[in-house]
Amino acid sequence: MTWDVEGKTALVTGANSGIAADELTKRTGVPVEVMTVDLASLESVRKFAAEFLAGHDALHILVNNAGGTWSQRRVTEDGHETTFQVNHLGPFLLTHLLLERIKASAPARIVNTSSTGHNFSKGLDFEDLDRERRRYASMRAYADSKLCNIYFAQQLADRLEGTGVTAYSFHPGFVRTNFGHEGDTFLLSIGARLGSPFARSPKKGAETGVHLASEPGIEDLNGQYFFNCKPKRTSKAAQDGAAACRLWDVSEELVGLTEVQS
Repeated sequence: MTWDVEGKTALVTGANSGIAADELTKRTGVPVEVMTVDLASLESVRKFAAEFLAGHDALHILVNNAGGTWSQRRVTEDGHETTFQVNHLGPFLLTHLLLERIKASAPARIVNTSSTGHNFSKGLDFEDLDRERRRYASMRAYADSKLCNIYFAQQLADRLEGTGVTAYSFHPGFVRTNFGHEGDTFLLSIGARLGSPFARSPKKGAETGVHLASEPGIEDLNGQYFFNCKPKRTSKAAQDGAAACRLWDVSEELVGLTEVQS
């Protein structure tokens, strides 16, 4: 079946500002429905998913775009380190709660916004995913979370093979958005402001995500990581299939999923 976004239902997290809302509004010319979810709260994610499912009988495109970073270690109401939960566990749970609707809407696509920052991860410490034992380093926590985004896309691609649902991850580039200006990461905020003249526009930054959501004929690239609308080699750590599989299993436990939905 040829992929065509005409008439498709898409859900983009983090679309109140920045690359996603800007690009989608300009390209579609249709009103964008705004719904609220707090990825730092698993209860909020569950309520959001229930509300979405009650109001929409199809979901063809899910873009897990929202993310953040914090200079100090913070713990969510669920007891997890905030960067890990907002950037991975929250999207992981949301995707699972919507997965049956996505599969029923196939052909469908799931797109995870990752980052070239994943290259700075040395690999996940499964004994300390919430960074309780180690000295907290905000950018290392961020790098690990972006590695998780790649792992998640890879595992979705493997586990959903044959369902008509494909999954991808991508690096948008250094984009002129609110990322880094919000939260408490002071140095990142200063760096983002100083580097703003050299940053990509929201339109340019959104191109790869829009490409993955809309381009026909990329099904054979299922599970891959993209930059500038092309597949790009990941770090060595991101090629660890055993770690990706282990993260899936651990994440199911951490968010309270009792069954594998695949």
